[in-house]
Amino acid sequence: MAEESVPRIVVGVDGSDQSREALAWALGQAAIAGVAVDAVIAWHVPSFVYAASISLPSGLDFEEDARRVLDEVVADVAANSPATINKVVLEGSPAQVLMAEAKGAQLLVVGASGHGAFAGILLGSVSEHLVTHAPCPVVVVRH
Repeated sequence: MAEESVPRIVVGVDGSDQSREALAWALGQAAIAGVAVDAVIAWHVPSFVYAASISLPSGLDFEEDARRVLDEVVADVAANSPATINKVVLEGSPAQVLMAEAKGAQLLVVGASGHGAFAGILLGSVSEHLVTHAPCPVVVVRH
């Protein structure tokens, strides 16, 4: 869980190019501000698994897959960053996890994933939700 007393920037990571750009931007801002970065990835078991009582293949581990993605993105994007990076892997929907982790943060950074003419499509559902509900300022990094 997030430490509210430590100055930090929270950034959502999901392995996409947009989240890589968001992490890179957050690291640059953290270096300027002299704060740490919490790189956060959320995972969950898809609801259809429960609804259909589907048995998952043995060895399938959503949490471990999320951890692997986060490790790879941080290693790739943050290789030369002087910022302190805390990797956070939590179960839940991305919007809810990021909202909770952003409590007490100086800034929440996410990538824009949508395409199209309307705001919700341009931002993507997670970033749109965060822009309107987050407990701190939000930066949406667009490609």
